[in-house]
Parts: sequence; C-alpha cells; structure tokens
Amino acid sequence: MEPLKTSADVLFILLGAIMILAMHAGFAFLELGTVRKKNQVNALVKILSDFAVSTLAYFFIGYGIAYGVHFFVDAEQLAQKSGFELTRFFFLLTFAAAIPAIVSGGIAERAKFNPQMAATFLLVGFLYPFFEGIAWNNALGIQDWLKAATGANFHDFAGSVVVHAVGGWIGLAAVLMLGARRGRYARDGAIAAHPPSSIPFLALGAWILIVGWFGFNMMSAQTLDKISGLVAMNSLMAMVGGTLAALVLGRNDPGFVHNGPLAGLVAVCAGSDLMHPLGALATGVVAGVLFVQLFTLTQNRWKIDDVLGVWPLHGLCGAWGGIAAGIFGQHALGGLGGVSFGAQLIGTALGIAIAFTGGLAIYGLLKKTVGIRLDPEEEYEGADLTIHKITATAERETLW
Repeated sequence: MEPLKTSADVLFILLGAIMILAMHAGFAFLELGTVRKKNQVNALVKILSDFAVSTLAYFFIGYGIAYGVHFFVDAEQLAQKSGFELTRFFFLLTFAAAIPAIVSGGIAERAKFNPQMAATFLLVGFLYPFFEGIAWNNALGIQDWLKAATGANFHDFAGSVVVHAVGGWIGLAAVLMLGARRGRYARDGAIAAHPPSSIPFLALGAWILIVGWFGFNMMSAQTLDKISGLVAMNSLMAMVGGTLAALVLGRNDPGFVHNGPLAGLVAVCAGSDLMHPLGALATGVVAGVLFVQLFTLTQNRWKIDDVLGVWPLHGLCGAWGGIAAGIFGQHALGGLGGVSFGAQLIGTALGIAIAFTGGLAIYGLLKKTVGIRLDPEEEYEGADLTIHKITATAERETLW
C-alpha cells in the first residue's frame, strides 16, 4: 500500500500546485482590471515573466535555503517516491512566486521592467526563503526558542504571514522607494482619481483567486492523510465574512467588494486548520474592515500610491491572520488549541521586520544602481507602449 499512498500524495499536491498556478492568472487579471488601459499589457507580461524568473531563482537557490534540498543529482534519484519531492517543489514554488505577483500590484504603472525582474530573482532566491525556512523548516532554531518561551511554535498553516504579510510588506517598501504616480497627488492637496480600467476583468481576477485559494489552503496539508474539511469550511466562512464587511463598509464599491473576499482568505490562511468556523467568520469580517479602512487611509490621507492596495490587503490582513490564529485557534474560543498568542505575535513581527527591511535593501540597491522607475515621458505614454511597444487594444482598425 505504501507505493499507492505515495502516488496519491503526489497527485494530491500536484493538483494543489496546479490550482495555485491558476491563481497567478487571477493576480494578472486583478491588476489588469485595476490599472489604466495604457498599462494592461504590462500587467499580463509581468506576472508571467515573474513566475518564470521565480522558478529559476527558487530551483537553483531559494528551495535549498529554505529546506536544504537541491536537485543536482541524476533523474533516477529525483524520480524516487514517484517524484514526490519534485512535486513538493512545484507546490511550494507557486507560493514563492506569489511574492513578486503581490508586489507587482503595488508598483504598477511606473516601474521599469528589467529591474523588477532582478528584484524578483533576489526576493524569491534569497529573502523569501530565509523566512520560509524559519517558519516552516525550523531554520536557526527560532521555532524551538519560541516553543520554550511561549509553549508553542509559530503556526502558519498556509502562509498568512510567510507568503502574504511578507509579500505585502515588501510591496510597501517598493512603493515607498518608487514614489507616487505622476499627477496622482497635487501640491494643493488635490487627489487625481485613476478609476479601474475594467471592472469585469478585475472581478474575473478576484474569482480566479477565490477558487484557487481552496487549493492554496486545503493542499497545504501536503499529504492526503492530513487533509481536513475544517480548512475548506474555514476558508469559505472567512471569504464570506470579508466580502460582506467590504460590501457594507465600502458602500457597494465593486473594487472593495471583490477585494473583500481576498482579505478574508489572506487572513484565514494561518489558522484555517485550527479555528472554529465562527472564528474564521470573525477573522474574515475584521480583515474586510481592515482592508477598506486602511486602503482609504493609505491612498487619501497618507498619500502612499499603492495601486492595488497590496499593503493593506496582504501586508496588514496577513499580519492580522497570523495574530488571529493565536486568538481563535485557542480551545477557549472553539479552536483545536496548540497555539500561543505570544508565539504568533513574535513570529508575525519577525516576518514583517525581515520583509520590510529586506525589501528596502533590495529596491534601494536597484534604485541607486540601475533605477527602478520609468521617466516622466515613458510613464505618460504608459508601460504598454514604452516597454512592450503595443497596446492592449488597437487604436484603429487595420484594414490592409
């Protein structure tokens, strides 16, 4: 039965990898629908190119840093156990590649293309796997220290902190390094609105992400014997909570309505295997409120031009998810227990610190050496014509 179990595990984790790979189409269409028409092609090309660069960075460097595993042996060894380790790499790669996909939405419409590819390589090859190894592979013994100090390890089942908070705080660093889009904020305090170019594409991106997220969370068990319907129900309840909170607080704004479920899903990742569904619902509601309020503050009061709101959506809702796991995962609130609020707080803070300082270092280095921003004329023309020499739709019919 052991070969059959191994093959079943390979299929299980492969399906998860495919579902999360599909989520990258969601990232692409969410960004495409949110940016102006002159930057739609760039959104599509960036996400696909980022994934390709991420694969090489993670294969050659990042996976080894995080788990001490490399693939520089013959194919006969790689194919052992039905190639489970290879499939596990594919699955975890889709998580790693979410980092530049998250950052992409924040820096949209004014970032140079090649420097962003370089940033992707550094983020996925070095920065992300450093914290991934700490959280998921007990690197540096930090988890042992947390258990001794607080009674439990830092728990992040599907990456509220490891993936989303890390990506969101790197995104904030990149946005601060780039500065706002030209013309967005006037000296007299006026704010120029840049409405979404396509609500249907924005909604399509959100729906692709929502569906793929059930693979993101469910398949984080990584083996078939650890699968739990509790994870699916908690993901559903958090999604619903985030949607309704954003619907009410965002006053029916379609941008908020379609990001609300994503906020709930970001937040529930960490504790989806521990919480009672009512705890997951509460986690999602708080995340929806957090996103709407902080997105509005970020854009209008603090004048931080985070185009898709990746810092409030992923950075803050991800951090809330790490902390929420330490609250709603407790026996006293209907959870399965085995978590410590102190460990969750420390682990979340550590992830934020590594992500933000690392993001500042990487984008600061690129800014000083090669530059990371399009010049004023290029930005005015749009990234599509400037970088890709084509627009998303033809300006006129070509009848010849």
